[in-house]
Amino acid sequence: MANFRPTDRLTSFLLPPSIDEWLPERHLARFIVEVIEILDLTAMTKSYRGTGPASYHPAPLLGLLVYGYAAGVFSSRKLEQATHDSVAFRFIAANDHPDHDTIATFRRRFLKDIEALFVKVLLLAREMGVLKMGAVALDGTKIHANASRHSALSYEHAGKIEEQLKAEVAELLKKAEAADQTDIPDGMSIPEELERRQDRLEKLAAARAKIEARAKERYARELAEHEAKMAARTAKTAATGKKPGGKPSQPPVEGPLPKDQINLTGEESRIMPVGGGGFEQCYNAQAAVAAGSLLVIAADVTQRPNDKQQIEPVLDQIGALPDELGEVDTLLADTGYFSAANVDACHAAGIEPLIAMGRQPHYPLLGGFFCDDPDAAENPTPVEAMAHRLKTREGRDLYALRKQIPEPVFGIIKSVMGFRQFMLRGIDKARGEWRLVTMAWNLKRMFVLCPQG
Repeated sequence: MANFRPTDRLTSFLLPPSIDEWLPERHLARFIVEVIEILDLTAMTKSYRGTGPASYHPAPLLGLLVYGYAAGVFSSRKLEQATHDSVAFRFIAANDHPDHDTIATFRRRFLKDIEALFVKVLLLAREMGVLKMGAVALDGTKIHANASRHSALSYEHAGKIEEQLKAEVAELLKKAEAADQTDIPDGMSIPEELERRQDRLEKLAAARAKIEARAKERYARELAEHEAKMAARTAKTAATGKKPGGKPSQPPVEGPLPKDQINLTGEESRIMPVGGGGFEQCYNAQAAVAAGSLLVIAADVTQRPNDKQQIEPVLDQIGALPDELGEVDTLLADTGYFSAANVDACHAAGIEPLIAMGRQPHYPLLGGFFCDDPDAAENPTPVEAMAHRLKTREGRDLYALRKQIPEPVFGIIKSVMGFRQFMLRGIDKARGEWRLVTMAWNLKRMFVLCPQG
């Protein structure tokens, strides 16, 4: 006869249950709670008035957000539900159940304070012995904005719709003047139709004005770059007495282009090319990752689809890190980051750059692995010095680490943690949320790296 364990869901506990007993001793949720207890949350707690109904303490709310992003739960409604369904979330919330409005408001209200905790977590990682600076690799990945690309509107198409709406407004005004002689369809209200079209015309005018402002900024930037290239070309001609090879830089086009776009839902996001082909409404998320530990030490979000302008903002972040974290001595980056100005910026920051100066072959010739290192030039420029180092065996070995440092981080964030789209709208909020994502990754990584005991 079968012998089964009894199944009883009705008998009450003889003693009050402890939620601490429901979670394994070594669990990411426990680790996040312990870290948050160490962090200074005074800036958050002081912002509460202390009057009215009792508020949830920032510690469990922050824990829910961080563990949620680490576990792939981003929606405030799903986080609320998880405090009922998941033992780990119950443990973090101390068997309480903050509603989704409370969680969403906390995320928006304290986003800047959460950003400030990013560096404090890095300091803790240093104290634990899992973070060593030295070489870092910089890369970017496209993250979908909280806006559909189908809400994007081009400058040219906006003009066509504007003309159509103006014609419809004129026609409606004529019908209104001859309302007594004209049969108006049942259910149609001319004042409402006019108001609706006037509202759309105002929104279109505002959208076109923003596109024009962006075009003005772009023209000023591209004109400065064009003049710098032409000045360098003239200087080279004067120094060598020969006309430089290649076509001279073409001056930029002033004013908005027909295909310049704005998104009516998330106007600060941009249409960007994505991996696998096609275009999506995205932000370009940047991360500088420390070799060895794979911890993110600097994170940023930009509206530009290319990476060439992203070196200096990341260098500023690295320079602002506390001295206790140690020094970055080498920056690895792919060819998308290469420019002479970026190499000079790295040298000015006291960091040796290793940035590919062009696309490297997937299958290099075997002879390249056995040849001796080339001789260094006398008094080389920063670009020449970097080019020489990339040809040495030590430089090639170090640059070969570039893909295996940031790529696994992006892969886990997007495919394991499931973060592929920002929950918040606007470039500033996207930056704050990316800091939250990378902080959650850092804690997840620290949990794996810290000694078991």
